[in-house]
Amino acid sequence: MTRRAFLKGVGVVSGAIFLPQATLAATGSRTLNRLEIPERLDGIRSANGLSYVLRAQTGSKEFVSGLNTPTLGINRDYLGPTLFLRRGDDVQFNVTNALAEPTTLHWHGLHVPAKADGGPAQIIKPGATWAPQFTVNQPAGTFWYHSHLLHKTGEQVYRGLTGMIVLEDEVSDALALPKDYGIDDIPLTVQDRRFNSDGSFDYIGMHRDVMTGLFGDHILVNGTLNPVFTPTTQRVRFRLLNAANARTLTFAFDDQRDFQLIATDGGFVERPVTCTSLVLAPSERAEIVVDFADSKPCTLISLPLESGSPFATTGMMARMHTGNNERFDILRIEPSATVSSSPALPSTLATIPRLDPADAITTRRLTLSMAMGMGMMRGRGRGESFFINDQAMDMNVINYRVKKDTTEIWEIHNDSMMMHPFHIHHSQFQILDRDGVPPAAHEAGLKDTVKVGPGETVRFIMRFENYSDPNTAYMYHCHILEHEDNGMMGQFTVE
Repeated sequence: MTRRAFLKGVGVVSGAIFLPQATLAATGSRTLNRLEIPERLDGIRSANGLSYVLRAQTGSKEFVSGLNTPTLGINRDYLGPTLFLRRGDDVQFNVTNALAEPTTLHWHGLHVPAKADGGPAQIIKPGATWAPQFTVNQPAGTFWYHSHLLHKTGEQVYRGLTGMIVLEDEVSDALALPKDYGIDDIPLTVQDRRFNSDGSFDYIGMHRDVMTGLFGDHILVNGTLNPVFTPTTQRVRFRLLNAANARTLTFAFDDQRDFQLIATDGGFVERPVTCTSLVLAPSERAEIVVDFADSKPCTLISLPLESGSPFATTGMMARMHTGNNERFDILRIEPSATVSSSPALPSTLATIPRLDPADAITTRRLTLSMAMGMGMMRGRGRGESFFINDQAMDMNVINYRVKKDTTEIWEIHNDSMMMHPFHIHHSQFQILDRDGVPPAAHEAGLKDTVKVGPGETVRFIMRFENYSDPNTAYMYHCHILEHEDNGMMGQFTVE
């Protein structure tokens, strides 16, 4: 990252805003609020394993002083608790829907049976309880859960139906990493939101909100506006989750300090990767460790995408919205005058068995497209806006049938003018290449979401094991939620 790119765009997030501006100007001041840490939920242990009681409910929250925002939440007014799971545990979730509308709850990134996945087919009707069961069977990592209701995912997530999952195992236990939740192991669920003058969320105000996905102009971290965190230890582990509906975030620090990337979507990378910035699209996660031994205050920010970024919006789409070209503050960090010492980071974190492309039984080719530009000339005429292989999501169509215990290569091509974060359910994958170039170190770990820029082709390899169900499908889709809700999604079974 160049200094010129780092200093570019000292502005606030653009967009229609009716509340007093809440982002921090470079030389201004604002009222800071202590970062809220969602409560930890470890489940109730019995002879049959662990059970978790979750309740999707309505609520209200005062994000801005004096204004109450109607919200959705899980066991609370907004967002949900952080669920702690452990590899090898048998778990059951009892999810009650106390809303006036249907919902679902998807365990994003977890390797679970199709009937327990929480996709659009596992609808929880108002007043009903859904009780999926599965054995936790994958490496430690940071995951999340959120609504996945057909055509309503974007709105329900926007209003608060989401939370973080922390999965632990023997490998994570043995590593000398920050792991005291709420002290030096900090969840950061980052969202952008837009408010009406009465404090209510402003969701889908214009056609552009669908085409580009909804961009907000206020940043919430764990549901906290203008958050501040006070480290008391030399090193802090931040679990970053981009839970925005559409905005890509380029994480960095305003004093340009570096940090160590230790994990991506599916768990630890093999060795720490030194970074000064990190681009995460919606639904991507990363764990980073930051050194505050100097006790100097700083701010976690999001930078504009660098000039020439392969993920930048192009053509008429770039004129429709500035997209991800704003700089804004995410979290103010004000360390204690004296911080306690932390162990040095391990030089090795994990061993990731590499899947061999020669073992793949097929390569599936998927093309992502939108009904504008070239897409407008294809004469679809069906009212949808977003497509995979020229098809919009249809709950009655199984697009692929995958054989259990086989390895496949998926080749994703983006035939549109904006980046799409492609997500697949069932398990984690390994990126093979971007336009023929092997992935950089920060993308060499296990992933469940991958950014695919305009005109770009990304290949990944994935093994479909442990679970089979010819009658219940998993999803694959763009994780810009307004795109998913309007057609850019498909289904596959493992048989």
